[in-house]
Amino acid sequence: MKRAFVFPGQGSQTVGMGQELAAAFPVAAQVFEEVDDALGQNLTKLMYEGPMEDLTLTENTQPALMAVSVAVARVLESEGKFKLSEISEFVAGHSLGEYSALTAVGSLQLADTARLLKIRGRAMQQAVPVGVGAMAALLGMDIGPVEELVKEAAEASGDDGVCVAANDNADGQVVLSGNKEAVERAIELAKEKGVRKAMLLPVSAPFHCPLMQPAADAMVEALSSVTIAPPTVPLVANVTADQVSDPEIIRKLLVEQVTGRVRWRESVLYMGNQEIEQLVEVGTGKVLTAMVRRINKAMTGTAVQSPADIEAFLQTL
Repeated sequence: MKRAFVFPGQGSQTVGMGQELAAAFPVAAQVFEEVDDALGQNLTKLMYEGPMEDLTLTENTQPALMAVSVAVARVLESEGKFKLSEISEFVAGHSLGEYSALTAVGSLQLADTARLLKIRGRAMQQAVPVGVGAMAALLGMDIGPVEELVKEAAEASGDDGVCVAANDNADGQVVLSGNKEAVERAIELAKEKGVRKAMLLPVSAPFHCPLMQPAADAMVEALSSVTIAPPTVPLVANVTADQVSDPEIIRKLLVEQVTGRVRWRESVLYMGNQEIEQLVEVGTGKVLTAMVRRINKAMTGTAVQSPADIEAFLQTL
């Protein structure tokens, strides 16, 4: 069976994440310890105990989710006595999940990734004053009509009218991002056009839109001093929905990703066109697994996060 490993993004965090994994597998605990050392912060305690409001701060959420994903990947390799590259054709990650994916296949070093995501999370949080930006989910409307909708909403909002399709997640599931006024206008327009559901999301900043340019600039600087090796299997990149292995192109795409659209639906379709039959979601939650069948009914999704999940998955190989 041809498979790809995929890595979740922000929104999958929960208090207690990683605790059962670290208790069962020393290799997982070692990942968390290395991340704590790299950050000079007891992130592990925050992951295990909360409080949720601190864990949800973007600068904590991003390295925490990455740590759990990489821990699961390393446990799979340790228990299965293989490398991910030996049993997969591609890796991909949703937004910050790209950093997890690249770390899992040796393109980035764990300590570097932890520091990069701390910088990325803080820069994204600080790029736009609280209350200026917003994000919204549209359910029941595909990307084509959404692109017309956001253009109309932006034009109606004048000079402050930034409104874009930030995440093309699945058929009928698109996330908008931009100035609060323009995004609220888009919600009203969507309702007028009969969208099934349109709602503001409880996020702290408008991710993956042009308002994030200060954060993209910060990542240019942060990534410039980090070694990026060719991944052992290609990455299917968010902003291109195509495979990439060249380190310098990966560096460029990680910057573009901050302001660019997460083309997840297209990425999954691309992998399907490359005869991938199974997407294995590595880390906290089952968000990406739930999307698989909505995008490609011939593909299966498997979420691997707990010791029981790891055992069950290894038995299928």
